[in-house]
Amino acid sequence: MDSVGLEVVLITGCSQGGIGHALAKEFAANNCLVVATSRSLSSMRDLEQDDRFYLLELDVTSEESVQRAVANVIDKYGRVDVLVNNAGVQCIAPTAEVPLSAMQQVFDTNVYGPMRMIQAVVPHMASRRKGKIVNVGSTVVLVAFPWSGPYCASKAALHALTDTLRLEVKPLGIDVINVVPGAIQTNILHSAQSNYKSGWNLYKAFDPAMRRLASQGTVGTPVATFAKHTVAAILKKHPPAWFSSGTYSTIMAIASHLPCRIKDLLDKLGVGEMMKVVNDVGNVNIN
Repeated sequence: MDSVGLEVVLITGCSQGGIGHALAKEFAANNCLVVATSRSLSSMRDLEQDDRFYLLELDVTSEESVQRAVANVIDKYGRVDVLVNNAGVQCIAPTAEVPLSAMQQVFDTNVYGPMRMIQAVVPHMASRRKGKIVNVGSTVVLVAFPWSGPYCASKAALHALTDTLRLEVKPLGIDVINVVPGAIQTNILHSAQSNYKSGWNLYKAFDPAMRRLASQGTVGTPVATFAKHTVAAILKKHPPAWFSSGTYSTIMAIASHLPCRIKDLLDKLGVGEMMKVVNDVGNVNIN
């Protein structure tokens, strides 16, 4: 497909069933040329026959892989208009007992992965004085959940880096958008479930609760609906610095301003009950 006049969008983590895959399809539906990437081309096989997509293998934990992929895109299309840092992994375990190697893996993907991509594309975008960088964070930064310490910490780090980057690259003509999903129906917890191991010493009694968390991949807003709203926000001439959408996104934003003792109580009740409590006590209308 001729790239003249089309936005070239590079997205990480586009395996079928996830946010990246849905974003790729929605960008394509909005007349964009989409470079969809994943660690395995087979995970994006359904996009192969559509010439709106250019599929690449990309491992964000590898500097060599990142540099090769970005150079490939620039050689092919001459530019990267939008970078979407979506690749991410979960880790479900008690923080006091999680293996540090597992936590390092989460940070390598969720924090250093976006950093590798950013440092690869910013010089190119700055040379054109044009570009958008989208980092996919999470509402768990607003109200943390138990058994997800490494994931919550990695997303908090990504949010902080996003805020700093936005200030630094604005003079270079680059917009930075922090996309903050609420509960979205994706497969991110499937890998966490497959890697989940019981046998904790201090938390044996909580093993069923952790297993339940590892199986909650089907609750929330349909991923296609989330992608539709998110892409519309990103493609605006003046995109928002922060865009949050999805089930519980509003309630999590409200809860983030509550005292810690109240947030801890709501956390124990669970997000479903959180909505009832806040509505009853604060007379808040949640849409």
